[in-house]
Amino acid sequence: MILSLRQAIVQRVEGKSDQELQEIINDSIDGQEQALPGLGVLFEVIWKNITPQTQTELVTTLREHLT
Repeated sequence: MILSLRQAIVQRVEGKSDQELQEIINDSIDGQEQALPGLGVLFEVIWKNITPQTQTELVTTLREHLT
């Protein structure tokens, strides 16, 4: 069976506790560039499961910190 990168990343974090997920994210932030696709997949999961209002807040936060 061939998994996509997205599927492999999701499978790697499935069943993790909140603390474990936070550690994975924290360890990936400012880490090696190989972690960036994983963070992108995790962000995609978050994005798809938050309200439009929260999406707007995240975009605002991102814009404010890019300038």
